[in-house]
Amino acid sequence: MPVAALAAEPAPAAEPVEGLTPTQAFDALYAFCAPALVRQTYLLTGRRELAREAVEQAFQLAWQRWPEVAVDRDPAGWVRARAHEHALSPWHRFRPRYRHPEPPPADASARTLLSTLQALPAPYRRTVLLYDGVGLDLPETAAETEASTPAAAGRLTHARERIAARLPDLADPRVLHQRLAETASAERLRAAKPPSVRNGSERRARFWTRAAIAFTVALIGTTTLTLRTAPTHYEPPVAPGVEVQGVPARVAPGPLSGAEVELRTKLRGETAHGPERLVPRAE
Repeated sequence: MPVAALAAEPAPAAEPVEGLTPTQAFDALYAFCAPALVRQTYLLTGRRELAREAVEQAFQLAWQRWPEVAVDRDPAGWVRARAHEHALSPWHRFRPRYRHPEPPPADASARTLLSTLQALPAPYRRTVLLYDGVGLDLPETAAETEASTPAAAGRLTHARERIAARLPDLADPRVLHQRLAETASAERLRAAKPPSVRNGSERRARFWTRAAIAFTVALIGTTTLTLRTAPTHYEPPVAPGVEVQGVPARVAPGPLSGAEVELRTKLRGETAHGPERLVPRAE
């Protein structure tokens, strides 16, 4: 197995090469970096499909920002950082397709090494992969993992100790580098073709552009409706009700007078359904 299987071929120069179109320059960068980057990401995640997805997403983003990536000091490092960040995103655990583990490697030593790597915290795993796998120096590893150089050195030391505790034959960093490369190379990991990556990037860009336009139209409509229905002047709030003081208490009716008693007796004695109820009686 090639020892340098995890390191990409020398990336194209950051300066645009005379005579190359943006498409040709992007395809050249993809051909140099994608195969090794898929193998790196597989060691980082232990998942073949996620490794391919992360690399494809990183190159799609690179194509969307190609004027920026083309003049970057290290285009391969730019893409590698985005691929590793996507692969290590904690949101993947909630995706149904990644809830179940993938079949492990056929080789027993490869299975042990891969499970040991996955047992490490993500920052430690990424640090040992970049330093012992890819071959970056310590300051470059610290910069790519967004850590200080002492912090990166501590993560690297801890990761090596954890690996050596389970696999004593990998205590030598040179042997560890070789085993990482062999483990990644043993898997048949294929990257997508450059045209499909570019087309996917353009479709994604069109989708987000349309989504942004739709959101802007909805926001304008909501603002217009609010302006038309909102009150044009200040309306003070209605004061809460208070108990009125000083009102005399209600008095119950007193006893009936003699005339009222006589009238009540007369009314009760009248028939309930007679003409006298409708026609006034002549005196």
